Amino acid sequence: MRFRILLRTWVILTGILVCDAQLRSSPPYYVYVTNEASGDMSVINPLSNRVVATVPLGKRPRGIHASLDRRTIYLTLSGSPMAPPGVDESRLPPADKAADGIGVFDVGRGKVTGVLQSGSDPEQFDVSKDGKSLFVSNEDVAAASIVDVAAGKVSQTVHVGDEPEGVTVSPNGKFVYVTSETTGTIAVIDPITAKVIKTIKVGRRPRTVAFLPDASRAYVSAENDGAVTVVDSIRHEAIRTIHLGEPGVIKPMAIILSPDAKKAYVSTGRGQKVFVIDTVKNEVLTSFQVGQRPWGLALSPDGQTLYTANGPSNDVSVVDLRAGTVVAKISVGRGPWGILVLAPP
Repeated sequence: MRFRILLRTWVILTGILVCDAQLRSSPPYYVYVTNEASGDMSVINPLSNRVVATVPLGKRPRGIHASLDRRTIYLTLSGSPMAPPGVDESRLPPADKAADGIGVFDVGRGKVTGVLQSGSDPEQFDVSKDGKSLFVSNEDVAAASIVDVAAGKVSQTVHVGDEPEGVTVSPNGKFVYVTSETTGTIAVIDPITAKVIKTIKVGRRPRTVAFLPDASRAYVSAENDGAVTVVDSIRHEAIRTIHLGEPGVIKPMAIILSPDAKKAYVSTGRGQKVFVIDTVKNEVLTSFQVGQRPWGLALSPDGQTLYTANGPSNDVSVVDLRAGTVVAKISVGRGPWGILVLAPP
């Protein structure tokens, strides 16, 4: 009898240890990277810092966001030819409009299951607070499309400034900010009426917007000014400029906030750095080298690890934010652009 009890106890304890080891070996999240040039998505296990899957997507995948239930990843796809600054666009091949859309990636099945309408040449987008709509920038037609997710098509189109790029829904869901690179403005859209209620002048070539959680302020990267513009997002007015470095050398691109929103992280493209801004004092705290032309940024859920997409070198840098150093570089597809950190649903 005593032997049976001991055996049963050993089996239970062994089972717990095995289960615990399995839990520890399962990643708490995965890192998804859109590769614009190779038309696919790299899936990274953060425990091994290795690519565990490469998923074909379509032409020029860039913007990436998850659905509210984390079961679906949406990705912009564009048939317009790549046209970096300085390229003679008259010499480019014609756009393949049939390739434009929002790819729908099923996380559980690990594959693209459909494509939503998106309007022309989608670049970035955001998800409405109820998850029913996507707000998409249509770069080549100076417009933003509102996509009905259930219907899979564009329900409304809003005209904004030239070359719209960044799209961010305010945390309270009351406004959508759309940056326009050529006009140096933000169109403030009322998502209910689908109308622009104000236009904000923010700096040269604005790219990305990040709101504080209370929607009181927004941070906007101004690529050609080497700066970040601080916007009062209650009055919708620019109130301050935070200079990061020499314009043309330091080129602010993506902006994300730490989990407590006390810090903003800014990638700087050809500047090869990430800058850290104190959002209480609106001052630069520090900066560190990360790789060639970092663009997309993502944070681990605990806010201790930063991931940067480095387009020209076809890799992702893994940064230990406590040390401010790159601890790994992960080879991905060609032209990594957007990054999403997503915990399993």
